[in-house]
Amino acid sequence: MTLAERDQKVIWHPYTQMKNALPHIPIVRGEGVYLFDENGKKYIDAVSSWWVNIHGHAHPHIAKKVAEQLNVLEHVIFAGFTHEPAVLLAERLLEILPAGQEKVFYTDNGSTAVEVALKMCLQFWSNTGSKDRTKIIAFKDAYHGDTFGAMSVSGRSIFTGPFSSMLFDVEFIDLPTADNIGQIISKINYLSNEVACFIFEPTVLGAGGMLMYEAEHLDQLIQTCQKHGILTIADEVMTGFGRTGTLFACEALTAKPDIFCLSKGLTGGTMPLGVTTCNERVFEAFLSEDKLKTLYHGHSFTANPVACAASLASMDILLSPETLPNIKRVKAKHEAFAAQIKDHPKLKDVRQKGTILVMEWETGNDTSYLSGLRNQLYLYFLDRGIILRPLGNTIYILPPYIISDEDLDHIYETIIQALNDI
Repeated sequence: MTLAERDQKVIWHPYTQMKNALPHIPIVRGEGVYLFDENGKKYIDAVSSWWVNIHGHAHPHIAKKVAEQLNVLEHVIFAGFTHEPAVLLAERLLEILPAGQEKVFYTDNGSTAVEVALKMCLQFWSNTGSKDRTKIIAFKDAYHGDTFGAMSVSGRSIFTGPFSSMLFDVEFIDLPTADNIGQIISKINYLSNEVACFIFEPTVLGAGGMLMYEAEHLDQLIQTCQKHGILTIADEVMTGFGRTGTLFACEALTAKPDIFCLSKGLTGGTMPLGVTTCNERVFEAFLSEDKLKTLYHGHSFTANPVACAASLASMDILLSPETLPNIKRVKAKHEAFAAQIKDHPKLKDVRQKGTILVMEWETGNDTSYLSGLRNQLYLYFLDRGIILRPLGNTIYILPPYIISDEDLDHIYETIIQALNDI
């Protein structure tokens, strides 16, 4: 049997209706922005393998550091013990995060980083004697992960439908605009005495459709929350580590969130690791002689040394003299192409921020994750050696920062062809 046939017999793939799924493409090797299948066909990984691979596949510096760590310490329980990679990574993260972050809590992925942030906020109010502060504010089109807490603060959708009766209530708000910002602020003011926290994806909502909004409006919402003591959580799982043009999307803000959630690009796409950081105000609410005020949360692989070593190596590359110019180059290329196609009659909307370029195909209906156009677009680009995984009728380019101008031009040209052909 082929690898695809063997896969079909034993594996259940994510976000996939296995009843009629196409055979999954066996990838045998990665190099830079390219992935190679078992037949030798080369694909441009234009979505960074679900937004994680920021420096390209099989990066030699990351591989070297991971191999070195495996020969020293592969894992150790993180309750009662510590190790150099975890301490050094925490130190380096706190140096580059927006000001005010003081402590690092390690988890395994983006969803669990969000779970920890929510638990920190809810227990913060319990620990400080305000047990009525249990409401959470989130954007109605948000996506924060697939565990139950993360689903609860995500917009109600096909991802959450079967579990809706089991999710806790959330006060959902629209993305802020110049027209509705006053109404949203009024709602926060009205609910303020009941609200524990406000969680948000800063300036770009990822799986919700790569929706974009202005930093100045988010600033106003955070400042309103801070006026009432409401904790704020910046979910930078997707936007972190350069995606929006700066190291973190929150660098565009004046206000400073209390908590950050990080994952995806943290390890350069090498392996799972999640981080939740917080400021001193949050951390101090858990310091007590009362053991019931402890944050009782952990994972078997918390602060895995190998994952921390991968993250440190990825940070070396991220902060090297070559990376920021590459981010700026990709951003400029995207801006120029967006301007070229923004008025195309087959496109409902074109939006761009940093290294993220989004094109919403016109279907005559609202944008839908289940749009029939999705598979048509996906296969069109796949046949031409480009991995673009549409969110329904919305396609996006979110490549590793090392992608060449030639490969970007090839992707752009293929999009033009698709607009003519589909």
